[in-house]
Amino acid sequence: MTETVETRPFEARVQELLNLMIHSLYTEKEIFLRELVSNASDALDKLRFESLTTSGLLDEGEELAITLEVDVAARTLSVIDNGIGMDRDELIANLGTIASSGTQRFLEEVSSSKGATAPELIGQFGVGFYSSFMVAEEVSVVSRKAGGGEGHRWRSEADGNYTIEPAPGARRGTCVTLLLAEREGEEGESPDFLDEGTLRSLVRRSSDFVEYPIRLGDDVLNSQKPLWARPKDELSEDDHREFYQHLTHDWHPPAQTIHFKAEGAHEFTALLYIPSARPANLFGADAARTQLSLYVKRVFITAECEDLLPPWLRFVRGVVEASDLPLNVSRETLQANPQVRQIRKSLTKKILATLEALRDRDREAYRGVWDAFGSVLKEGLCMGEDPDGKLAGLSLLETSRGEERTTLGEYVERMGEDQEAIWTLLGPDRATLDASPLVEPLRARGWEVLYLTDPVDEWMVDRLTEFDGHPLKSVHAADLDLGDDEGAERASAAAEASADLLEALAEHLGDEVSKVRFSTRLVESPAVLVSEAGPPRPHLERALREGGMAPDLPPVGRILELHPGHPLIERLCAMHAEAASDPRLFDFADLLHGQALLAEGAPPRDPARFARLVTDLMTSAP
Repeated sequence: MTETVETRPFEARVQELLNLMIHSLYTEKEIFLRELVSNASDALDKLRFESLTTSGLLDEGEELAITLEVDVAARTLSVIDNGIGMDRDELIANLGTIASSGTQRFLEEVSSSKGATAPELIGQFGVGFYSSFMVAEEVSVVSRKAGGGEGHRWRSEADGNYTIEPAPGARRGTCVTLLLAEREGEEGESPDFLDEGTLRSLVRRSSDFVEYPIRLGDDVLNSQKPLWARPKDELSEDDHREFYQHLTHDWHPPAQTIHFKAEGAHEFTALLYIPSARPANLFGADAARTQLSLYVKRVFITAECEDLLPPWLRFVRGVVEASDLPLNVSRETLQANPQVRQIRKSLTKKILATLEALRDRDREAYRGVWDAFGSVLKEGLCMGEDPDGKLAGLSLLETSRGEERTTLGEYVERMGEDQEAIWTLLGPDRATLDASPLVEPLRARGWEVLYLTDPVDEWMVDRLTEFDGHPLKSVHAADLDLGDDEGAERASAAAEASADLLEALAEHLGDEVSKVRFSTRLVESPAVLVSEAGPPRPHLERALREGGMAPDLPPVGRILELHPGHPLIERLCAMHAEAASDPRLFDFADLLHGQALLAEGAPPRDPARFARLVTDLMTSAP
């Protein structure tokens, strides 16, 4: 049975995306050409790699190239490649649906974006093909996959549907043809994408470093020489910015460029970029995949060589070209190859040194990088991959000292002679931690506390136990010893005098606490909750339970400490001495426990009862 034209509806999200792209106020419509050329280059990369292990895909001596064809009379522009091509199912999957988990975020961001912020979103979500509809009334894609089958034609006017039909006689590769819309505005205000001069300029600006020739008629428009193969002193900031945008589709300039050649037993060249802005998919489904392209003797191997960097450096983008890896290198070969391991070690060391230099040279620029990627770098600490402390030294942390964040090295430099430990406090945000009763005794001694508010800090502190010879200690700890002999004596005396009260309060609070005792640490607050070693810390416990990762996690009993010298606690002791059965004692116990929970950013165990007790207390006040 002969296959005929089939009309199919776009996936709902694709149509929503097209509507937004067509009708939103884009200021850089020419990005469509960069996106189509990049797609064509990827298709050629894939064919070249597949041909290393599958014979018959490439004709002997065949040139891989990208061709631009213009028909002024028909108002069409075609971008043609002789790459890997697509079969019918791939055309439908790649052009009629969007499988990316980040699509909804993309739609939301495009909906709310204005002008120049919109183009940068395109590359982040891999939907560059659809930018064609910003300039075209109709887009037609004819493709035939290398190695078998007939060709097919995909066509759409972005009206909610697309058609797909056989394309007899189609050549291997893909031809994207745009029926261009009439130009808007006055002559010269809107680029003429049928003009050869405009196309030459666009290719030179955004695709000059594509390693395949980009042809227009008999002319090759791009230099084709890989940027990483050129001497560093020949390259300008503009060269790097254009190559970075070609590589990543990120319209923000990179924060740092790393370009070096390693010589010796193993030779390789690396051109790496540290982005200045966080990509939207940094924590997506493929979050742990390193995005460095690997070339061997100018032959593309893979665009995502995850063996070249640890997962906690996955935000770094760039290219590595090795000279003595086998051309038919496979995933298993990469994992087992000692040269790849050496390259990984060298790249990691170079990136950390670059970040360290930026931290010391330009703190403001470094803050931007840390804000974007600090959570990812901390993953390396969680994995225990910081034997020399270099990664820990990059951390930029909140502190009780002031609004300006600090490094661990700077913290250590400020430590007094009587302070041996680096003190830390975990919690939801700076404001909560700054008001925590747990900080009171250290602040009274003039000691600084690091505020750890990033969710990953919960796991980081389990691995990062010391820095520069100083142990990291949590002020949450129940066994906190600040050497306060006078306070210890006062707490011991109060405990001896009010042992029955402590026992009664602990029995009333039940599973909410493991015990009630008098504190040696409190300065101003009447009560505080502290944690014994072993169970999850309170912030982590709540995160696990609320995030659904441990919904059945039983409540962890905490120690409720009371300030023996606080007027409220002194009154509580006096009430118990006068009438041990006074029901108000347990109301006060619930208020103190709820107050301690609120101080660490958690709700009281029974918010309704807590609110009622506060109301009753205010009502009965003289």
